[in-house]
Amino acid sequence: MGKNHISLLTFMLIIFLFNGNTYSQPAINLGELKQQIIRYYENGDYSKDAEAVINKAEDSLKDFTFPVNAAAVFDIDETVLLNYPHIKKVDFGYIPELWDQWVALGDAPAIEPVKKLYDLLVGKNVKIIFITGRKDFQYEPTFRNLKEEGFTVFDTLITRRSDQPYLPASQFKENERAALAAKGYNIIMCVGDQYSDMAGDHTGFRIKVPNYLYRID
Repeated sequence: MGKNHISLLTFMLIIFLFNGNTYSQPAINLGELKQQIIRYYENGDYSKDAEAVINKAEDSLKDFTFPVNAAAVFDIDETVLLNYPHIKKVDFGYIPELWDQWVALGDAPAIEPVKKLYDLLVGKNVKIIFITGRKDFQYEPTFRNLKEEGFTVFDTLITRRSDQPYLPASQFKENERAALAAKGYNIIMCVGDQYSDMAGDHTGFRIKVPNYLYRID
């Protein structure tokens, strides 16, 4: 996540509807909204929605001819690793110090439907590349977390360098994909939970998994 992170408190608030008088009335209570999010993630609906997205992605590959040096680019947070346990614990906000502590633990669980797509691509000798907004100092715990959750085969893990902290996520990721393409990678698929993960060129199939926790531009 990082500077461009917009928490649930901002992203999921319903805009007040003006009724012609001098006051406005909220469409939904914030506490109830949080409960809806909790139910969505904990009653199986999130997993079902993620599974449906991945099933469509796998269908798109059935008759696909894989080029030489084919590569798939994956985001990490809320794409292959789920941070819901941490985000719920901090009441759906974003506290940088606590976020850094969570990342350092390396305890984020795999998102199993996406892991299934990853396994399919690995089985077809597609090179796996992770591009994440996590910072360089978080490289080691991120690498360890991926390995421990079964993402044991990948070509590259790209984190934000110290000279990139304020670059918008969409531009940062497009720049990195362009650099990969210049090195000869044929990017056939881009998988993320944000539209900024797959904005711009060098994406191939765009696969967006659900995320109702935050938005990153």
